[in-house]
Amino acid sequence: MTTVTPSKIKLHRKSCVLEVEFGEQSYHLKAEYLRVYSPSAEVKGHGPGEEVLQLNKVNVAITGIEPLGNYAIKLIYSDGHDSGIYSWGYLKELGENYEANWADYLERVEKHKAEQAEVEATKDVSAVKWVNPN
Repeated sequence: MTTVTPSKIKLHRKSCVLEVEFGEQSYHLKAEYLRVYSPSAEVKGHGPGEEVLQLNKVNVAITGIEPLGNYAIKLIYSDGHDSGIYSWGYLKELGENYEANWADYLERVEKHKAEQAEVEATKDVSAVKWVNPN
C-alpha cells in the first residue's frame, strides 16, 4: 500500500480553510467540513451506526495543527475538539469526495431538523384559562 504524503499544508486563518496539496492536486477544506467529518470516536463512534451528527459548527475555526509523525496531523478547533487524527489518506479522501460528503451532511442536517420539528409539534401542550369570577 502506497501512502500519499501532502506536498503542502497551509491554514488560511481568516477564511477558516485548510489548504492541502498532493502533488498537482490542491484541496481547500473548510474548518466546518473538517470538523463535522473528524475521524475521532466522538464523531465516528466506535463502529458502524454509532456516528454522531455534528451540528452548529458553521463558526468553528482551526486554532492549531500538530504533526503526528510522518503520517497525519491533529487539528485543534475553537470549540475545544482536538481528538481527530487526520491521516494523509483521510485528508486526500476528504478532498476528493468533498462535494458528495458535503451534500450528504447537509441532507442529514435537514432530516434532523425535520425530525426535531415533528417532535416539537407533537409535544403535549396544556393550557389553563383563568376566568375572572366577577
